[in-house]
Amino acid sequence: MKFIILFGPQAVGKMTVGQALADKTELKLFHNHMTIDLVGPFFNYGTPEGKRLVQHFRQELFEAVAKSDLSGMIFTFVWAFDMQEDWDYVKKVTDLFESHGADIYYVELEAEMEERLARNTTENRLTHKPSKRDIAWSEAELKQTATMYRLNSRPGELDFEHYLRIDNTNLSPEETAAQIQQAFDL
Repeated sequence: MKFIILFGPQAVGKMTVGQALADKTELKLFHNHMTIDLVGPFFNYGTPEGKRLVQHFRQELFEAVAKSDLSGMIFTFVWAFDMQEDWDYVKKVTDLFESHGADIYYVELEAEMEERLARNTTENRLTHKPSKRDIAWSEAELKQTATMYRLNSRPGELDFEHYLRIDNTNLSPEETAAQIQQAFDL
């Protein structure tokens, strides 16, 4: 089994690249908004109950997939590198998959802010992420988190065996997915 954690700031293209990669492989895509938007009509993700439920659903799905005979999973995540809880979370999830024999692959995406703001309004994003349909709010949140958190790693900060960083500012999702597929022989 292969577990790919595809991370980077909001609107960098994680879900769209994940969709393209899933189309090229037998891996299943689990983008982070699948749980956020499931819980959202009942509890905002920013509330303690919203976060608890999102984490609960994710953990249950991770455990089931890790124990399954699936080829693997692609999981998208916004990793705040200046928050220890995000480092701990990534370790917890990857440890779970490793404990069941999975190979872990880390793919970091980065793109210029102007491109991310344009991607924030794409039809694909708005179709699959209902909570992002309020464009003014979504754009403000994207800009705010960019100033509050460090959402890309520093050079040399990540020392994983299977790690790839891609600036996909000028790449299509298919081109980015092809780079990932080639780099990791998926």
